[in-house]
Amino acid sequence: MVNFRLGSRAHKALTNEGPSERLVTVEDPLGIAAESYRTLRAQLLHVLPDPPQKVIMLTSSSPGDGKSTTCANLGVTLAQAGRSTLLMDCDLRKPTLHKVFGLRNFRGVVDALADEHDLQAALQGPFPNLHVATTGPIPLNPSELLSSGRFAELVHQVRQRFDFVLIDSPPVLMNSSPLGSLADPVILAMQADGAIDGVLLVLDAQSTSKGTLRRAVRTLESAGANILGTIVNNAKVSKTGYYY
Repeated sequence: MVNFRLGSRAHKALTNEGPSERLVTVEDPLGIAAESYRTLRAQLLHVLPDPPQKVIMLTSSSPGDGKSTTCANLGVTLAQAGRSTLLMDCDLRKPTLHKVFGLRNFRGVVDALADEHDLQAALQGPFPNLHVATTGPIPLNPSELLSSGRFAELVHQVRQRFDFVLIDSPPVLMNSSPLGSLADPVILAMQADGAIDGVLLVLDAQSTSKGTLRRAVRTLESAGANILGTIVNNAKVSKTGYYY
């Protein structure tokens, strides 16, 4: 299981707007933050079986924990290691990946789910070995689109083409939701035909309470999610610069 901490320098990118500030693996490849993402990549590859579980969903306990920035930088490090990687923005309520990479968001996952466009035509390649599928227009029925057979078919198609597919999902718990949680990540986690191989849960060391983490884990486990591990953002780092 992956249990990994990212320091505050990696977390700092969450509050910036430009793509260069968020993508520390590109802007500062020799820095501590970039190295921590490469270590995360190594741990992930170590725990995955052979052949690897290649379709991985990243979600978080709450909004603002850094799941999209983590997803983007992990995707970049996989691509830098020569693995063909696709990032799919399936946060159909508040998409972020197009902002992280500075990409246009005219069409993408939503169009493909509505059978209006082939997803292949909507892919954007900001870096070698890396493609990004943005959401496209915000739909009125995100949960219904994600639970459709079309979504499972779409994931099956990209699974055949890429070494890794990272899916950016909405947070598990939302204060704005009447039930306190969103259906979207649960729907993604419980895809009946095994479209999603595993889940990485992102949390913030300074703001995520134990109770919030327990609720998020219970919600995912009740959906039958294969939780691969946790990624802790904004963790304190020792003076020597090493993470523990």
